Amino acid sequence: MTATTAEPAIPADWTHRHLLGLEDLTASQITSILDLADEFNQRTEQGRRKLDLLSGTVVANLFFENSTRTKTSFNIAARRLGADTVDFSASGSSLSKGETFVDTALTIEAMGVDLVVCRHRTPGAPHLLARHLAAGVLNAGDGTHEHPTQALLDILTIRQRLGRIEGLTVALVGDIRHSRVARSNIHGLLKLGAKVIVCGPATLVPKTIRQMGVDIAYDLDEVLPQVDCVNLLRVQFERQRGAFFPSIAEYAHLFGMNKQRIARAKGDLLVLAPGPINRGVELTPDVADGPNSAILTQVSNGLLIRMACLYLLARKADN
Repeated sequence: MTATTAEPAIPADWTHRHLLGLEDLTASQITSILDLADEFNQRTEQGRRKLDLLSGTVVANLFFENSTRTKTSFNIAARRLGADTVDFSASGSSLSKGETFVDTALTIEAMGVDLVVCRHRTPGAPHLLARHLAAGVLNAGDGTHEHPTQALLDILTIRQRLGRIEGLTVALVGDIRHSRVARSNIHGLLKLGAKVIVCGPATLVPKTIRQMGVDIAYDLDEVLPQVDCVNLLRVQFERQRGAFFPSIAEYAHLFGMNKQRIARAKGDLLVLAPGPINRGVELTPDVADGPNSAILTQVSNGLLIRMACLYLLARKADN
């Protein structure tokens, strides 16, 4: 097989200099990202692990929250495309000396940065950067607002395993209240024609989430037989400021995915979980490592999605 060397085409309807959330994208634009990720996957399978498509581009990873998977994934994605990377960590930076968030970003941009990947605990922080920087800004998670690339990799994994998005029923289970992953998934899945059910303890599923167009359930066993995919959201203990359920053991009993629940679900139920997972809480080890799970595929797809997003923003900046 001959490896493809031509640069991927930029979709005609791609108009974004920044990627701040899936709420801002059309169904066609979301599909374009998924298709480009698939194209990068094909090139990788042809033996081209390094694609010099963004040679000379500098990507700065500005992470104001701790991260392992997302930060590493963006680093590898940029390097796979031939870009150079600059890593920033809030600890030990000039922020501790009184420098503002925006001034820190402007200083780093002045060093010749083309794209900024930003994670911040405050909702809207990447949007603020997008108003002040000439560089393209990619949201790697802003507080409880959005995490677009995580949702895109989830959706790509569903499409690969189940063949489509339209007409499927997807359950987002767990800590909906504090989950930026849930909000981005809802935007993306609904735009592509899926039905979305959010499920969890009443204290972690705000009734206002129904305004986004989802169904709400508080009993996982009741809705499980009708879903094609279940995405088990991590209980975000670090964002919680109160007791939202009596105990971890009770949460696992009511909302954890185990082999008994797998047996009552559709035979081809797809199990997803954005890492890091709490084994024994959101799901048991036999489910995490079982045939219904696509957790490691999600990690691989995260690299492809981030390559696609970086490529689109870099090429848009060139035009």
